[in-house]
Amino acid sequence: MLDKICQLAREAGAAIMQVYEGEKPLEATQKLDDSPVTAADIAAHTIILQGLQTLTPEIPVLSEEDPQSWETRQSWDRYWLVDPLDGTKEFLKRNGEFTVNIALIEKGKAVLGVVYAPVLNVMYSAAEGKAWKEENGVRNPIHVRDARPPLVVISRSHGDDELKEYLHQLGEHQTTSIGSSLKFCLVAEGQAQLYPRFGPTNIWDTAAGHAVAAAAGAHVHDWQGKPLDYTPRESFLNPGFRVSIY
Repeated sequence: MLDKICQLAREAGAAIMQVYEGEKPLEATQKLDDSPVTAADIAAHTIILQGLQTLTPEIPVLSEEDPQSWETRQSWDRYWLVDPLDGTKEFLKRNGEFTVNIALIEKGKAVLGVVYAPVLNVMYSAAEGKAWKEENGVRNPIHVRDARPPLVVISRSHGDDELKEYLHQLGEHQTTSIGSSLKFCLVAEGQAQLYPRFGPTNIWDTAAGHAVAAAAGAHVHDWQGKPLDYTPRESFLNPGFRVSIY
């Protein structure tokens, strides 16, 4: 199953790259929540939705580009959670730091996850408690790694006073910034040790990265110490969280 989902993410990434490398300027329209959406988001969504419906017709799909109603979702025990293009702002900036995210949710937990960065041609994946990174056609297992001082990875597009205060109190550390769910993956592969996020996030922004980070040995908890939960509920938002090796 994991290999098939990785292949599906690659196909979606290829569709994104056709738009990304096209001669037309990258354009976005605003959705109801003021987040941007592009032709690449829609193309990737279409490929992933059709692929998942073919692979697992019995498992429903929740995608950022086609959010199901609460009445439809409330009884779901197992479902696919998809962000066809995570990091649309990074896509529009052409900095390459955007990803295709596909996760399988079972009983509120992200049990399988794929994060594919098409510009970087890097695939992170996780299933059955194991995580991998694939680049240049070679797939290797990954695991968290301690380092002193710790490297804290922060968002390229989301900064706030809470984060500044948190970093001030953290003690000696270094920081790096990157877009999309690649922040989870940097912790998972041992490049960073901590990823703090204040403010809510949509469930499709975190599920695949959560699966990869957790399988690699990281803890993904909200600021009350509870694991992020993907059990269906009316809101698509999860609270702020921290991804940490500690």
